[in-house]
Amino acid sequence: MLTVGDTFPGFDLQAAVSNKSSSGLVRITDQDYADQWKVIFFWPKDFTFICPTEIAEFASLNSDFSNANATVFGVSVDTKFMRRTWRLQHPQLQHLPFPMLTDIKRELSQALGIIDKIEGVAQRATFVVDPENTIRYASVTDVSVGRNAREILRVLKALQTGDLCPASWQKGTNNLEVA
Repeated sequence: MLTVGDTFPGFDLQAAVSNKSSSGLVRITDQDYADQWKVIFFWPKDFTFICPTEIAEFASLNSDFSNANATVFGVSVDTKFMRRTWRLQHPQLQHLPFPMLTDIKRELSQALGIIDKIEGVAQRATFVVDPENTIRYASVTDVSVGRNAREILRVLKALQTGDLCPASWQKGTNNLEVA
């Protein structure tokens, strides 16, 4: 698995960005957001149980991520048609403020090394990528445990300080100083 310090792979993927049939599906590349921090989280499959809770939590914090100059992307290996259908049918997903990328060929998931060896789907992985396209945070959780988007936002803000941040650091608290 690629990890902190590695370069995040380039991508060119279809994405569901709205529920409109004519304009709801677009292509998105890593170059479209080259000068921004990116928070890219993967889930195993659409129409599952834990995934929409995570997606909804990221959506509820989207303005906080945006205010931190970060763009959020959700990714799974389902088709763009499954993605759009799921958005239409699930109340918490109908008005998402960020793109839901489709890695149907599993190229991005494979390049990152996050394909589940048994199920063949993307693992529940999260990456924070800086504007230079360097992975600054990487995590994978068991498929049975949802991640905490607030913690990922906290880590993003800590990384953006460029300073040493103690455990449980919060924006507005002191960073560590080297004596």
